[in-house]
Amino acid sequence: MSDPRRGDSRPGRGEPGRSDGGPPVAPDPGGGLTYADAGVDISAGEAAVERIKARVRTTFRPEVIGDIGGFGGLFAFAAERYRSPVLVASTDGVGTKALVAQATGRFATIGIDLVAMCVDDVVCQGAEPLFFLDYIAVGLLDPGQVEQLVQGVVEGCRQAGCALVGGEMAEHPGAMEPGEFDLVGSAVGVAERDRLVTGARVRAGDVLLGLPSHGLRCNGYSLARRVLLEDAALSLEGPAYQGAGRTLADELLAPSLVYAPAVMKLLGRVDVRALAHVTGGGIPGNLARVLPPDVDAVVDRSRWQEPRIFAEVRRLGGIHPDEMARVFNLGIGMIAVVAPADEGRAVEVLSSAGFRAAAVGEVVPGSGEVHLVSSASGRAGDVSRGGSGG
Repeated sequence: MSDPRRGDSRPGRGEPGRSDGGPPVAPDPGGGLTYADAGVDISAGEAAVERIKARVRTTFRPEVIGDIGGFGGLFAFAAERYRSPVLVASTDGVGTKALVAQATGRFATIGIDLVAMCVDDVVCQGAEPLFFLDYIAVGLLDPGQVEQLVQGVVEGCRQAGCALVGGEMAEHPGAMEPGEFDLVGSAVGVAERDRLVTGARVRAGDVLLGLPSHGLRCNGYSLARRVLLEDAALSLEGPAYQGAGRTLADELLAPSLVYAPAVMKLLGRVDVRALAHVTGGGIPGNLARVLPPDVDAVVDRSRWQEPRIFAEVRRLGGIHPDEMARVFNLGIGMIAVVAPADEGRAVEVLSSAGFRAAAVGEVVPGSGEVHLVSSASGRAGDVSRGGSGG
């Protein structure tokens, strides 16, 4: 398994003493300038690697070959299990949610968000997530901080059922301040070519099933931070909102739900015609990505309970409901499109996998648009023709 954590950085998780692709770095016996003098402490990188080795191994699937230390992660792909396998890949980051973790010094769960953002994109194509790689950039490498970050990635991989086969930790003095970090990753999955989920078979009359999200997940944090922390000057250690049983920090750092295992179970039992991971762009932007040009999706916002945090952001920021819908998930993190005859079965399967899914709308004749409405008020909401990235 690869652990190249090299770069302009620390040694890789794989090769202590190698830092930037050159020969092993050793202290200058003549007392000259060292890498540590430039802000990169190799020994801290080695300590971080030792802290995470055991955790990373807990994610290994039978297909993982070798151990931590190579230049690339080795995964024995069992091609004979498939008639015509297609690899599906996705990459993402945690965005400015990292700034909330940084402000609180709480790093143990944000790695779950990272894995969720990637594997839940992969599964939308009908692919089983196989393996994952992460990249951690820091201003000053603190082995304890890195250990917590990787702890979250490990937990996310365990929830998703994929192996963490490699990664990189890079120290960037001068480019980032001590305490600052960024966290990105990539996931690879596999699907049968004739079972790829593309949205091409979506038809008028199909049902939209929403899987709940308990909060912001990992999107819209630039706006949420501006409203809550800057303009409203709320304390991260204060209540998330009036009557809340947890702090604002708890609310904003709540890890994303990982939908991939439940969706894989659904794909094995029900004919799923499309899947939309609700990330950046909200429901309109992401659901539009899987609609054929001859249908629209009508989503009824009165069919699920929106988590309170969204109402607080909207109220404190004076944000228009349409803008909220374009930025945040509003309590729905994944949408599955199924035929009406499959609705009951799909709800049962998702319930057995731990998600209380509900019909949140339907597909109607149209031109590839998404309409958010509220049957309680009879008012139409946002309309989108396109989609934004996750």
